Amino acid sequence: MSELVTGEAVALELRPARLPSRALAVLLDLVVAMIAYLVVTIGLVVSTASLDEAAQVALSIATFVLVLVGGPIAVETLSHGRSLGKMACGLRVVRDDGGPIRFRHALVRGGIGVIEILMTFGVIACIASLVSARGRRLGDVFAGTLVVRERVPVARTTFVPPPPPWLAGRFAALDLSAVPDDLWLAVRQYLTRMQQLDPQVGWAMAERLATDLAARTGSPAPQGVPPAAYLAAVVQERQARDARRAFAGGSVVSGQTVGAPAAGGGPAAGVPGAYVPPPVPSAVPAPQPEAPVSGRREAPDASPADRPATGFVPPA
Repeated sequence: MSELVTGEAVALELRPARLPSRALAVLLDLVVAMIAYLVVTIGLVVSTASLDEAAQVALSIATFVLVLVGGPIAVETLSHGRSLGKMACGLRVVRDDGGPIRFRHALVRGGIGVIEILMTFGVIACIASLVSARGRRLGDVFAGTLVVRERVPVARTTFVPPPPPWLAGRFAALDLSAVPDDLWLAVRQYLTRMQQLDPQVGWAMAERLATDLAARTGSPAPQGVPPAAYLAAVVQERQARDARRAFAGGSVVSGQTVGAPAAGGGPAAGVPGAYVPPPVPSAVPAPQPEAPVSGRREAPDASPADRPATGFVPPA
C-alpha cells in the first residue's frame, strides 16, 4: 500500500500497480493501436494511390503520430486514466495526490512513452519501473502520475471486540440520539484496528474518541473504566438497541423500547421489548335466580326506574 496525501490533507491508501500487470496492459493497448494503425494505413494507401511519394510519406508519418501517439493520449484524457488495456487489467492512472489526470498529464506520459516504450521496445520503461519504489516509469515521474490498482481483494471482515462482562448493560440508560454517524464509524474502525496500533497511540486515540462520545451523550465516562472498554460497551449497547428496534418494531430511547405494542403487563422477563399478549379473562358464570322461599310473599314488580342497576333481570 502507498499512502498519498491529498491537497486537503487526507491520507489515501492506494495499491500501486507492478510491472507484470502494467506490461500486460501496455501490450493490450499496443495491439489495439497497431490494429487501428494498419486499418487506417490500408485505407489511406487505397485512397491516396494517385498522390506522389512525398505526399504518401507525409500522410504515413501523420497517421503514425495521430494513431499511435495521439490515440492513447486522447483515450487516457477522456477516460480519466483508464485505457482499454488498463480497464482489462483493473488499473488506472491517477495524479500524485490521488485525483484524476488531465490532458497535460496524458500528453507528457504519451510523449515520453514514445521514447521509452516504442523506440526502445519498452526496455527503459521496464528498468525505470523496477527501480521505482512505486513502479513508475519515466513518463509517470515527469507527469506526476501513478498507476494504481482499482480491483483490490476484499479484506476479511473484522468484528468489534466485546466489552468486559462487568460492563454489560451498564449504559442502558445512555442517550445515544445525538451521536453522529461519522463518530460511530470512527469508533468502530478504532475498535477493529486497535490491536495493530502502538499502545501509546492507541490509548491517545481511545481517550479522544471517548471524550467526543461523552460530550455527545451528555454523560461523562465512568471513573476507572479504560477508554477502549468504554467505547466497546457503548457500541455494544447501540447494537443491542438496533437489534431490539429491528425485532420488536419500535424505537429505542434511553434504553427502553418505545412504539412496540403495549401488552397489558409489559415485556417478557429476560427478553427486552418482547410483546406479551394480554391475559384472556375467564368466563363469568351467569347468575342463577334464587329459589322462592315458601311462606314468603313476593314483592310486586317495581318500575324500571326503581329497580337497582345490578344487571339482574328476574325470570318471567
